[in-house]
Amino acid sequence: MITCVVEYVIDPAQIESFERFGRRWMDLVDRHGGTHHGYFLPAEGASDRALALFSFPSLAAYEEYRTLFGRDPEFVEADRIRDESGCVLRYERTFMRPMLPGAS
Repeated sequence: MITCVVEYVIDPAQIESFERFGRRWMDLVDRHGGTHHGYFLPAEGASDRALALFSFPSLAAYEEYRTLFGRDPEFVEADRIRDESGCVLRYERTFMRPMLPGAS
């Protein structure tokens, strides 16, 4: 399993747009072979930071999902929310290997 951790710098004035963007991507990840673990939004402290975590069974499965970017109309629509609202100022993607409770 591979987990993608996306660290966002967001526009706090566009939090509702970011939430709409996040809901679309949670659905898309889950429908295309991944498991979305959710978005983590500002509560206290920095108001311009957010995280997303989602996993795929393998890096190859993630790469298959990535082939839909810019081509699949639903993916294009989800990115349009981000692009038109300006809710995401920048982001960084990191891949991690999860160590979960009960796993040896």
